[in-house]
Amino acid sequence: MQVSVETTTGLERKVTVGIPADVVDQEVEKRLKEAAKTVRINGFRKGKVPMKVVKSRFGAGVRQEVLGDTINRSFYEAVQKESLRPAGQPQIDAKQLEEGKDVEFVATFEVYPEVTVDGLGESEIVRYNAEIGDEDVDNMIEVLRKSQAEWSDVKRKSKKTDRVNIDFVGTKDGEEFAGGSAKGHNLVLGSDSMIPGFEKGIIGMKAGEEKVLELTFPEDYHAEDLKGAAVEFKITVNAVSAQKLPELNEEFFKKYGVEGDEASFREDVKENMEREKLKAIKAKTKEQVMNALLKANEVDIPKALISQEINAMRNQMIQQYGQAAQNLDIQSLLPDDMFKEQAERRTALGLLVSEIVSKEKLVADKDKVKTLIEEAASSYEDPESVVNYYFSNEQLLASVEAAALEDQVVDFLLEKAKVVDKTVSYDEVIKPLEKEEA
Repeated sequence: MQVSVETTTGLERKVTVGIPADVVDQEVEKRLKEAAKTVRINGFRKGKVPMKVVKSRFGAGVRQEVLGDTINRSFYEAVQKESLRPAGQPQIDAKQLEEGKDVEFVATFEVYPEVTVDGLGESEIVRYNAEIGDEDVDNMIEVLRKSQAEWSDVKRKSKKTDRVNIDFVGTKDGEEFAGGSAKGHNLVLGSDSMIPGFEKGIIGMKAGEEKVLELTFPEDYHAEDLKGAAVEFKITVNAVSAQKLPELNEEFFKKYGVEGDEASFREDVKENMEREKLKAIKAKTKEQVMNALLKANEVDIPKALISQEINAMRNQMIQQYGQAAQNLDIQSLLPDDMFKEQAERRTALGLLVSEIVSKEKLVADKDKVKTLIEEAASSYEDPESVVNYYFSNEQLLASVEAAALEDQVVDFLLEKAKVVDKTVSYDEVIKPLEKEEA
């Protein structure tokens, strides 16, 4: 087998492979002889069909199978011989497949980049902390009450915290745009779940009223054609509802799995807040470390890996749609550009983290894996059975081991980083990092 390698641009390689004709011809002959033992053709007894007839009837198909198998095998032998690490599947271009002549094909593919990691550079990592006081617990209980609130229609003008049922139609340059219209949509005013100005424009409207809002989409909106776009929304208010909060009693406490009085409920709420605080601190620290790692270390990312990550993210979102996705134009609603930036980040971090794991010879710490599984299981009614399920499922266990390894990489990098401790409020500690910081 003859192999030649050409570097085209960046990470792309072209590998030309030549395979002697007799390698293919001998394999074809071997498979036809095996087939002749079992093949059935009218006019001949089983196992007595002449090779000339077998070759005439099945030779072309068998040759195609052999060519496919030989090219695949030869490609992987070639990249091993040349110490190449393909990133993604190759594009195979057959140059010579004629019978009796040496086979030749060209495989075009990207390779994994050479990655070097120089720590976090000059970046400063802020390690947050917060004390949870009675006022924080009061605020959280109020949030829980609002989540269980009942709604009753009112005839007055809407105000912040009211829920409105609306129909709306969004237009850009006089034309409706995808995802900009809905009927019977429930919206809590002040929830900030719509673009800036949308909810504010509805405050003061009564049931039965209509209004046209002139708004502008944010510059960082996910849909490319709507970034910074001037649009109009025609709003029709169908109903305005006021919120009625539930009483703090045993019935309310039971909804959150607490048997007992208000003191027991407050204690349970505080314990949950402590868990959320620790998760938030860990997530913020990790995000800062990963941001700093990317900033300090440039990575040449194979397009094939980015494409794979985009498809994985899109499929994950499709699964969230469920059966409704079957009737949607997925490519239009979820274009590559929607995921590209995040896919590039994930892929680059994956390469950097893998290099650290390899260079430092890190392996998933069993105690850390167990802790992560127990943390995930703690929110279930029967944590022990969930833990057992994780350890009995290879795929789930592998995902936790990968998460543990990533945590170990963060710990490794933190040991070499400049870390500043900062105490903030509970609300601030659980709030995601600001975009500028991220």
